[in-house]
Amino acid sequence: MLSPNSIRLQVSFFAVGFFRYSLGWTTSTISTSARQHHSFNFVPLKASTYTSDVSLPRNEEDDFAPELDTDEDELTKLPRHANRAVNEILETTEKSLQALQKHSKKLAELDCGVEEDTMNAEFSEEISIADDKVFANNYVDLGIVDTIGFDYDYTLVTYTNELLDLIYEMALKRLVNDKMYPPEMLDLGLKYDPQFSIRGLAVDKETGWICHVSYTHHVAVAWEGRSRVPTSRIFKEYRGKRALRPSERKKRLKPLNDLFSMAECCLIADTVQFFKDNDIPFCPKNAINDILQSVTETHISGDFHRIVAEHPERYFEATPHLNEVLDGLRQSGKRLIFVSNSPFWYVDAGMRYVIGEDWRESWDAVITSAGKPGFYQQESRPFREVSYTTGRIKFKKVEKLEPGEVYAEGCLRELNRLMDIQDENKSEPQEKSTLYSSGGSLASHNVLYVGDSLFADLVDAKREFGWTTAAVTPEVGYEIDIQSEASFVLAQRSIDLLLNALRILQEELGTAAYSSEDVAVLDALERLVSKWRDRQTFLLGNPFGSIFRARYQPSLFAHSLRRYCDLYMSSVSALRNYSPQHRFYPADARLLGHETKGMEPECWALEDVMSTEDQ
Repeated sequence: MLSPNSIRLQVSFFAVGFFRYSLGWTTSTISTSARQHHSFNFVPLKASTYTSDVSLPRNEEDDFAPELDTDEDELTKLPRHANRAVNEILETTEKSLQALQKHSKKLAELDCGVEEDTMNAEFSEEISIADDKVFANNYVDLGIVDTIGFDYDYTLVTYTNELLDLIYEMALKRLVNDKMYPPEMLDLGLKYDPQFSIRGLAVDKETGWICHVSYTHHVAVAWEGRSRVPTSRIFKEYRGKRALRPSERKKRLKPLNDLFSMAECCLIADTVQFFKDNDIPFCPKNAINDILQSVTETHISGDFHRIVAEHPERYFEATPHLNEVLDGLRQSGKRLIFVSNSPFWYVDAGMRYVIGEDWRESWDAVITSAGKPGFYQQESRPFREVSYTTGRIKFKKVEKLEPGEVYAEGCLRELNRLMDIQDENKSEPQEKSTLYSSGGSLASHNVLYVGDSLFADLVDAKREFGWTTAAVTPEVGYEIDIQSEASFVLAQRSIDLLLNALRILQEELGTAAYSSEDVAVLDALERLVSKWRDRQTFLLGNPFGSIFRARYQPSLFAHSLRRYCDLYMSSVSALRNYSPQHRFYPADARLLGHETKGMEPECWALEDVMSTEDQ
């Protein structure tokens, strides 16, 4: 006879409907013929599901094994306890884990029998739907938006990894030639590694560690060079709580938030690793400052800009739907503003490549060399007109912004004044919804700004001027892809099982002090959770895991995305799938938009699922 806790354990486990939930099947026992007659219905499952409140600091593995050579039996073998009721919970959980593992293997074997072209086509169709979706953190009515601004880099244009290769290479040469770092660093053939860096990290200038920080400012994962920092060292460095005081954070942690910073992150790790490998004593703070300065000088010099402008076919990815998006917005009566920190000659080369020679005709105002975020903060910096034929600055005072012309510098307050001047020349302003009363000012909800860099593009626009903001976050599509695969779903469902077991097991143990046996069992289960999380990190293809999750908590990047961005999407092309008057509603105010799909519980017959164990 099963105890009430054991029965509730099984119902709780299988209410989420692992297999159907993850792969879209309508029955739990799936025949080959049924498999061949069903299309793949991949559903995004985030590592946050049911686990965001669980912290397991004591038993996090000290060493991350990227090869994941952990035996599968180790991941499904649970300890035992002398207490019969507790042992029953452990046995039931173990059987459930093993059934889940066996069922996952069967599905993988069945995949081999499906025509590869058919599978890839169906999978690509599902993923393209995810890539072309706009996610909402807040209510947004595009119908009241009359002005839309766009950033350039990684927003209107997207770069290949060859650009980050180039930035890394040029910054490394500056480090050696200008900062007198060991020339052997050039001889090693160091290169940018796209499998190491992600956005949203931070470098601790006192230690040289690359840190993945949670929304509570706890360091979830840290890497020193190319070695993971043991949990014990993290606790020791941050006084036993993984975190720094606010005043220390500002001094020690340098955010690496934009897509360009991934080359920066990789160069920091490789430099630190070089010093460690060659037993060279070094001051982390000096090394980090040297690297950051070398990368900054690489950007300021314009050297890589010239190379990219000369070879756009090598450095720019195709943007087949960009014209469609811009044309649709203009035809709906919305004003379009181009605002980039890059110089005109550089953006001109890229926009000619991705849109065409007449690209400036799509815009009501083209602003280059804007100097964001200072563009938002300056009080009265005037605009300068740029000759689009010679690229040279003109010296006349700018009294209004003319469509088709090009401007540099300026500030938002001046832009607001000049755009309002243009509005005065319009005879009949278009009627807008009364939900938000904006009076035509750019400092209001009727302006949407789209960019990739949270803090350079979006934070001040939202915080200081109340703009509606949209972030281009290409990682969303990639992560949905990975987290929809059966191997990742298996890991997530296993984590869910183990965490449920930990909760129910402790209810069974009661409120008395735990015995040494109790603690040993809890520790063993927590270690298993950490191993499954390591597997998820490995599947995501980098040592830090999801940019939206710092292990079990939302990352600081995700928190900022939630706080400062009303919308986010994989690319600007996703806007083509929505009406210019579309109204976006957040799916769940507690989570990021793409994390909520598939969370509805489903009823399952326990016998149907467990029967797969015997087949």
